[in-house]
Amino acid sequence: MFGFKYFTPTKVVFGRETESQVASLIKEFGGKKVLIHYGGGSVIRSGLMKKVTDSLDAAGIPYVMLGGAVPNPRLSLVYEGIDLCKKEGVDFLLAVGGGSAIDSAKAIGYGVTNDGDVWDFYDYKRKATACLPLGVILTLAATGSEMSDSSVITKEEGLVKRGYSSDYCRPKFAIMNPELTMTLPDYQTACGCTDIMMHTMERYFTNGGNMEITDALAEGLIRTVMKNAEILVKDPKNYEARAEVMWAGSLSHNGLTGCGNDGGDWMTHKLEHELGGLYDVAHGAGLAAIWGSWARYVCGNCLPRFKQFAVNVMGVEPVGSDEEIALKGIEAMEDFYRRIHMPTNLRELGVNATDEDLAEMAHKCAVGVGGSMGSARLLYEKDMLEIFKASR
Repeated sequence: MFGFKYFTPTKVVFGRETESQVASLIKEFGGKKVLIHYGGGSVIRSGLMKKVTDSLDAAGIPYVMLGGAVPNPRLSLVYEGIDLCKKEGVDFLLAVGGGSAIDSAKAIGYGVTNDGDVWDFYDYKRKATACLPLGVILTLAATGSEMSDSSVITKEEGLVKRGYSSDYCRPKFAIMNPELTMTLPDYQTACGCTDIMMHTMERYFTNGGNMEITDALAEGLIRTVMKNAEILVKDPKNYEARAEVMWAGSLSHNGLTGCGNDGGDWMTHKLEHELGGLYDVAHGAGLAAIWGSWARYVCGNCLPRFKQFAVNVMGVEPVGSDEEIALKGIEAMEDFYRRIHMPTNLRELGVNATDEDLAEMAHKCAVGVGGSMGSARLLYEKDMLEIFKASR
């Protein structure tokens, strides 16, 4: 195992009707004027936004609003939010929605408190030194951004999707009411479950140190999400299943399931970022479409972990060679994706990529990771291209 830092300062308020506490939480963390950042009209149609604004009005907290956050959140909206916050004297951000609104709010927070172009952080040219404080009302269990140090933004020019991580952007509080996720389309729920699992799987498949207790937490989390994802396919209003998935989403990306290892592999995410940037696909679906091809490509270099995953998570009988057991585990995971109606290749994702498209994505991915990356197996541009080819 390796030494580690575990830092999770976010105050979580979990349960039914917890959104009613938003004004008191903003005051608790010093907010005096708020930017409410959200996505489309669902939070308005559901009545959630009125509850939020009524609560702030009653508490005498002034606010301005900025909607329009979309999946694969756009840099142009981040710039708009930065300008609005500076113009209005905003000192606190409230993201109402899922990972897109939260990630966009984090980028806005960086842009308000640091000089220069906020994209410099996502382009790895410099590091942030501050971020506006922000809180979250979560409406989609998926990215774990409500407790994480990371955000992902897409720059429209060149269709470049990049992530940036810093403890400065960790939310001050996260309001998590599982009932707020019950109106989601089934596809979004399944995408969210896939993303949650992948955040832990990225940390799990490493060649660099592991802890027994961390493995047990990671394996249990993945099994729990799988079980409840299948429940939600049949019963999307099931509160207990929604609650299990929502809490798993936070724990999967707040660092807990990576304590003691080398930080994880993360190449499935990096490969998917290029899919999302070029084709604007749903993040979770893109991960499912690429994971099997990545897993088969790197499996031989990380065989003990893949065998352990197959037995402990996927329930594969430990009969046969290590490679046979590991491959059965990969197949079992792909079977699970199909049961929750997730794709297992680019064709099922609806992407008909040309050879030129694949080469472009592999090149941009290699540039984005500084030439090579991976813990299960170190991947270079030629490896990334082979994985994209295998995923068609």
